[in-house]
Amino acid sequence: MSGLDQSTGLDNTGGLDKAALLELEAVAVELARLAAAEITTALGRELAIRYKEAESRTGAARYRDPASEADERIEQLIRARLAERLPDHGVVGEEMATLAGDPDAPVWVIDPIDGTANFVNGLPLYAASIGVMHQGGAVAGAIWCTTSHALRPGVYHAHRGGRLRFDEAPLEQRRHADLRRRLAADPSPRGSAEHGWEMRKTGSASLECAFVAAGLFEIARFAQPNLWDVAAGLALIAASGGTIREQADDTWQPLQPIPNDAIATWRRPLLIGDPTAVDRFIASEKQDGAPSE
Repeated sequence: MSGLDQSTGLDNTGGLDKAALLELEAVAVELARLAAAEITTALGRELAIRYKEAESRTGAARYRDPASEADERIEQLIRARLAERLPDHGVVGEEMATLAGDPDAPVWVIDPIDGTANFVNGLPLYAASIGVMHQGGAVAGAIWCTTSHALRPGVYHAHRGGRLRFDEAPLEQRRHADLRRRLAADPSPRGSAEHGWEMRKTGSASLECAFVAAGLFEIARFAQPNLWDVAAGLALIAASGGTIREQADDTWQPLQPIPNDAIATWRRPLLIGDPTAVDRFIASEKQDGAPSE
């Protein structure tokens, strides 16, 4: 496939050929499964936990952003594997400093455990997210989820221009013709009331991206995600035929290219989902004077 991706306005492949995209997807799946194995091993252990906001905030806000020793170990293992396999590639992760690679090479954007608060509290709703950015766009991604449409853990994955897959099997969204009340990951109460969405919030943006791509959620909105929360999800959404919008200048616009030097600091309101549902959501906000397209 070539040309522009209508969901984002970005080039479908980032200039990479099919073989390169398939390799990136395969490595992303491998790394997601590496993370899954480490997470499973850590279950039931008493883990050391630190809070990233502890020194900069007071009161309850000091404890809003936990990181466990498992988060740090998994990111270390992933970085070691990438250094061995793809040493010229850059790496941006949640737990460690950015590793600059060749300016023309892809950048891996990783969240070893997205939903750490759920993880450390024993709530089985979290994910390991492995995204690949190239020339401003997400070109491949894999998200291991603790649960799925198949009622088991597994990896949702895709590359730009390819199909959404779950554990290597092609995955098609299925719509129940008689279903009138769909689920959404925290859209506005206005949109929920008007369009019949039931709101859900899992505590993991990566998990919600995967669920939107799989058709479990019709739409999701994120207030200010970090790119490591959603990079892999962007690849999945594009592969599933979904729409991606970012909020800029009080409007919902197609996602713009993200330069390598902005990946670590990117934070924009994000709206993803079924194209028709996204249009309905934007229209409802426009009626109420909120950000619109």
